[in-house]
Amino acid sequence: MRDEAYNTLQEWIVLGKLEPDAKLKDQELSEVLGISRTPVREALLKLEDEGLVVTKANRWTQVAPINPVEAENIYSIGWTLECLALEQGTALISSKDIAELEALNERFYRILRSDDDKLAVIQADNQFHNKIIQLSGNAELTKILEGVKVKIKRMELHYFRLNVRKLSSYEEHKQIIDALKRKNPAQAKEALRDNWKNSLERIRLYIE
Repeated sequence: MRDEAYNTLQEWIVLGKLEPDAKLKDQELSEVLGISRTPVREALLKLEDEGLVVTKANRWTQVAPINPVEAENIYSIGWTLECLALEQGTALISSKDIAELEALNERFYRILRSDDDKLAVIQADNQFHNKIIQLSGNAELTKILEGVKVKIKRMELHYFRLNVRKLSSYEEHKQIIDALKRKNPAQAKEALRDNWKNSLERIRLYIE
């Protein structure tokens, strides 16, 4: 029940159903979730450890605010770790893997062009990047990046606007793939880092 409460509350926070700074009362949450207060409290403690919930001892618990400054820190961790994943997976990458990356990027393109659902676009983008992470074969690195990606997903859903569709990320993915085809790992890492940095820049523009 604790895991179920944790997964549900994390999803609600990431999607914005529980908005930044919203007060959280374990009694109310237990009634909504249909479980006792103990697993709810345990779930909130785990979410606090992850930085998605903040607590003032004996006073209140609330959803963590979204701080634009945090985006700078989280994104720099993200691109550093994913570049490490790419570096570790480069020697193992096959033509089949490259074909899968191309298919994932084309799917991302179709969704980006036809869907105004921010969540669908972000999930398609994440599928492309998750493939790169999986190629590393490093379970520990994958686990760390999963936690980072949760916070990034929350920020992107909060800040991104799709009124004007931007295809730049799709083209940046193609540059990563092209470098992998040419067996140029240094250029692939540079293209991957640029993709991350450009995503951060797009968030800066949305904030402004």
